[in-house]
Amino acid sequence: MQILYPFAGSIQQYNERHPDHSQQPRSCAMCRAPKSLRAHGFYRRTVTDAGYDGVIRVPRYLCLACRRTISLLPEFVLPYMRFAISIIGLFLKARLLDHKTLKESAAAAGDSRMPYQRGQQWIQRFRGQAVALAAALVALTRPPGAPDFVTRALTMLETVGWGPAHRFLFDRLRMHLLGWPSFLAPDGRRCAL
Repeated sequence: MQILYPFAGSIQQYNERHPDHSQQPRSCAMCRAPKSLRAHGFYRRTVTDAGYDGVIRVPRYLCLACRRTISLLPEFVLPYMRFAISIIGLFLKARLLDHKTLKESAAAAGDSRMPYQRGQQWIQRFRGQAVALAAALVALTRPPGAPDFVTRALTMLETVGWGPAHRFLFDRLRMHLLGWPSFLAPDGRRCAL
């Protein structure tokens, strides 16, 4: 399971300041057992953002009570997505709110060579999630008058801010901004029979 590490700064600053297990969570996110987590190494994941395309280290913890691992994911990335929230947000805003072409939207997000399929996938996943996002974000901001839920959700995300909205949705509701991948259950855990 992944929980968010509240980090306000650039990815370069994250890499400089986060080489160890200094920000250990107080309790397990799965079983809620207090002081049961022990450092359990790191995993590496790639992240692409404006001015950065590289690898970050994500610390892992083992819960001694339920024997599950918890990853402390920095809040500037989405689970199971290579691109940072800022890139995805700029692209979706340019394409769905400003009605730019895919090439213009990719350029607005800072990646003029973005494959057509990636942009289409982000749009499709966001459209599938728009109703749930608009409903969930009512807790943070008043819903604007909009012709459809996609426009409403995007406007609400722009009002609240993509980072704070992601933090609220992920920490409180276990929602993913683009919807969980199909191999995961609705709350972000692997499907098991």
